[in-house]
Amino acid sequence: MIQVECVSKSFRVARRNAGWKEAVKSLWHREYEIVQALSQISFVIPDGEMVGYIGPNGAGKSSTIKILSGILTPEEGNVTINGRTPWKQRKEHVREIGVVFGQRTQLWWDVPVIDSFYLLKDIYSVPEKLFQANLEELIELMNLSEIVRTPARQLSLGQRMRCEIAASLLHSPKILFLDEPTIGLDAVSKLAVREFIRKLNETKKITVILTTHDMQDIEALAKRIILIGKGKILSDGSLSELKQQFPNEEGLDEMIAQLYQRYQI
Repeated sequence: MIQVECVSKSFRVARRNAGWKEAVKSLWHREYEIVQALSQISFVIPDGEMVGYIGPNGAGKSSTIKILSGILTPEEGNVTINGRTPWKQRKEHVREIGVVFGQRTQLWWDVPVIDSFYLLKDIYSVPEKLFQANLEELIELMNLSEIVRTPARQLSLGQRMRCEIAASLLHSPKILFLDEPTIGLDAVSKLAVREFIRKLNETKKITVILTTHDMQDIEALAKRIILIGKGKILSDGSLSELKQQFPNEEGLDEMIAQLYQRYQI
């Protein structure tokens, strides 16, 4: 179970005006601005649930995922995931989570994908028998047999994202964080990735938190939607409840747009 209680996080960001004079001036006197990424957010996600975590750019989605995965430490609040605090018990925590950032890679760029998989096996200390079973299953389900011996830099974006998702599952995590997993994918690849995520959640009961701007991903996969804007949780409920709020809107895109207008984000 994921429990988030009153979590806040801010960042100190350097600012300056354009021009070389301002650039030189900033060498001696740099101006900073405090940006509030998260402000007192709270939610609970039971085991095995698939949740769409959505909001506009800069809303705080990625900051939340980084806190939940133990990369960032919040300034206020508590997070408990399966009885652990992610940033305090990080080694134990990361053994039970998988993370996919759509714009970042965990594959080594110049080596065949299969070598990256074996390196991840050693990093996570996955037993050989479990690793081989997971590897065979993932290669078959994600249709990777023809590309695992190809260096990551030579793969198309769709091929690489399939490998990224497989890499995040080699150690049999209980929780999967997906941050823009279908970004830049063609229609066929998107359908394949969605179907795989759905089967994963249904058959292995893996808890999935999905952040994306593609409302078709959310509509196809998530039954519950958490909307975040300006670092605050604005809405948390089922997709059916959201449809009841906006009975005149046909698509999820229009419903979310209405929520953005309501909360002025």
